[in-house]
Amino acid sequence: MTDITSDSVSGRQNERSGAAIPATNGSASEALEAPSREELTAFVELLFFAYREFTAGPDAILDEYGFGRAHHRVLHFVHRNPGLRVADLLDILRITKQSLARVLKQLIDQGFIMQRAGNDDRRVRRLFVTAKGSRLAEKLTSLQVKRIESALMEAGKGANDAAHRFLFAMIAESDRPGVQALLKLPDSATRAR
Repeated sequence: MTDITSDSVSGRQNERSGAAIPATNGSASEALEAPSREELTAFVELLFFAYREFTAGPDAILDEYGFGRAHHRVLHFVHRNPGLRVADLLDILRITKQSLARVLKQLIDQGFIMQRAGNDDRRVRRLFVTAKGSRLAEKLTSLQVKRIESALMEAGKGANDAAHRFLFAMIAESDRPGVQALLKLPDSATRAR
């Protein structure tokens, strides 16, 4: 990977392609210049490094339990959505039934998640975290919340709104309504300005 510094990214300002993209402030008459290929590649690399830091703390804790990132994702979404159906979890995670079954079995066997039949349809499996699962989910989330809070504070005024818009724009347009409903985001966080 290339060295990424603010100088190396800002030094590429003159390499822009010249293509225009719509502005995000709602004004059709204004346009932003499209970033160059090198600038976009630097963003890819920044995402790699940011994700590495975002997952480092939780990965170390998960390792103590013999768990990985798939366990973390399952625990996180079940914790945030008590009674989540297994079918819905498959849609959220986009992993195979086989992969989910293996991870769920470990989390259930070790007492982090419990599974109950649905009230209306006994064939539907609903997932809930146990007290033990809730403690682990909170511990992992707290690490990541602190990292995000610190980064937003360091990035300065307007970073919260810009980060919401950027991350939401990274999601496929067809998936955005479901993600917005799942995450219970305020409308202002997903609306382009």
